[in-house]
Amino acid sequence: MFKMEYSEATPATISSPQSLSPNNSSNSSSSPPPPPTSNTPTPPAVISPCAACKILRRRCADKCVLAPYFPPTEPAKFTIAHRVFGASNIIKFLQELPESQRADAVSSMVYEASARIRDPVYGCAGAICQLQKQVNELQAQLAKAQAEVVNMQLQQANLVALLCMEVAQSPQPNSQQSVDTFISSPQSHQSNPSFMEDNNLGSLWEPLWT
Repeated sequence: MFKMEYSEATPATISSPQSLSPNNSSNSSSSPPPPPTSNTPTPPAVISPCAACKILRRRCADKCVLAPYFPPTEPAKFTIAHRVFGASNIIKFLQELPESQRADAVSSMVYEASARIRDPVYGCAGAICQLQKQVNELQAQLAKAQAEVVNMQLQQANLVALLCMEVAQSPQPNSQQSVDTFISSPQSHQSNPSFMEDNNLGSLWEPLWT
């Protein structure tokens, strides 16, 4: 009886792995292998908020309008503009402009805000008037200097003309005139002793031998 139980049990135990082996091979061929898992965790992306969002104490979004123009390294830039214009006006003004003009608009707002803080009455208009006054003063000085240069040039031209007139009027002795005066004036023969006197002739015609 023990032997029959063993013989009945052995076919079941042997046939079960053989019957399961083809199914396992077909399942392994049809399903792709699982991807390898890495144990190293990915670091979270840390994005520092811009100076505007940091001062306003709000979350800086990915497409923040103020982030490209108010970096976190320049908090005073947004502080000055926010003090005069306000954050909502700055955002609205930047959204209405194209991206190519936003940087110039931010620079203009910061300049106008700093000028308004320095001069609460006139603001940037006072600075513009002061610069225009300096321009007018410099233009007047330039015109005065140009008039002095023209006056000096005229004086130099007058001096050159006077010198030319004096040189033209002053008599200059000519060599031909001096020869003519020497020939025509008889006093020159009397004043200068002539070498054609008789004594001189006798001395010249003395014999050279004795």
